[in-house]
Amino acid sequence: MTKFLTEQAPAEIGGQKVTEISQRDGVKYIMADDSWLLIRPSGTEPVLRVYAEGRTQEMVKALLGYGEKVAERVV
Repeated sequence: MTKFLTEQAPAEIGGQKVTEISQRDGVKYIMADDSWLLIRPSGTEPVLRVYAEGRTQEMVKALLGYGEKVAERVV
């Protein structure tokens, strides 16, 4: 999963450029405006968890929407 998410990383999400990819605790895409999206496997259940933080509600929705699409492809 980590390899796929890193190799298939988007150039941007929600109009913000992805400036960094961290593989600590899953795969975390960090945007130019410091918004981020983290996709990681659960440690206790057979599910992927998707977390996001953004400066606006619209950005959070864009991040979570992208995370949901990616999670569906990975599973």
